[in-house]
Amino acid sequence: MIIREQLEQQELKMLSPFACPNLGHAKRRKPETPCPYRTEFQRDRDRILHCNAFRRLKRKTQVFLSPSGDHYRTRLTHTLEVAQIARTISRAMRLNEDLTEAIALGHDLGHSPFGHSGESILNSICPHGYRHYEQSLRVVDKIEKKGKGLNLTEEVRNGILCHTNRVADTKEGNVVRVADRIAYMNHDIEDAVRAGILHRDDLPRDVIEVLGDTKTKRITTLVGAVIVHGPEEIGMAPDIQAMHDKLHAFLFEHVYYNPIAKQEEHKAKLLLETLYTHFISHPAELPEEYQKIAEEEDLPRAVCDYISGMSDGYAVDLYTNLYIPKGWE
Repeated sequence: MIIREQLEQQELKMLSPFACPNLGHAKRRKPETPCPYRTEFQRDRDRILHCNAFRRLKRKTQVFLSPSGDHYRTRLTHTLEVAQIARTISRAMRLNEDLTEAIALGHDLGHSPFGHSGESILNSICPHGYRHYEQSLRVVDKIEKKGKGLNLTEEVRNGILCHTNRVADTKEGNVVRVADRIAYMNHDIEDAVRAGILHRDDLPRDVIEVLGDTKTKRITTLVGAVIVHGPEEIGMAPDIQAMHDKLHAFLFEHVYYNPIAKQEEHKAKLLLETLYTHFISHPAELPEEYQKIAEEEDLPRAVCDYISGMSDGYAVDLYTNLYIPKGWE
């Protein structure tokens, strides 16, 4: 047997009955010749890792808009942290770690510049609406590789689409959904403390007593709770889930809706609305691949695709070039 076939057979021997093996699954919309060395889910992971949208995540906001400090999370570091947490859970439950990793690496490819603020702004101005998990799927299906897409397997596509608030078709997809929240809650606490808008003593006392008083302890507690709960239904014991949910609600009140964290949002709104109006009025200035989308679908869809793919810095630079006067040279 070639190496890929050996790997596929090893999966059947080692994985849990709840896991999604490559054999019998991993179908693509466009059939391709299999790789002799990698399984299909491994190929998906590699395609995501090497795509343009993945590289742009390094300059996209997580919570704080374009932070100047080196240690604040970006969308890229968040993605890597989600992948590691999800892989730990999948490995412990004998799920398919390659499938889990591919979904985790691709789950936020469709995030707009300026984080969830940008998502809300685009949702309000684009007639098609805008939700980052749907855009992530659109990125891998229709935008990457100049419109060719990555031709990912159905299981990875489903996991990307369902990572926010839907039940995925695979256990691996549901692991990523849980890991995403574990990662961003605990890492956003750390960033909020660094930014001075939250103090560690502000966290609910009962949450700290159950989950732990440090980032590491909380992540360990939550990951362990998911593993102990088992692969039949991805979740946590009710007492741990209750503290998880209370911490999540606390962060929305004190961090995500905090006036200090949101103080630049009105500027982001003006910037994105201005760029959107500009390209609606000047479609010939869109890059060629987005002009093609405008022809095949419609102009608002193409403009939203273009703007949503921008990094924070690129959007600011483009706005500056278009609307800020330059000095005479």
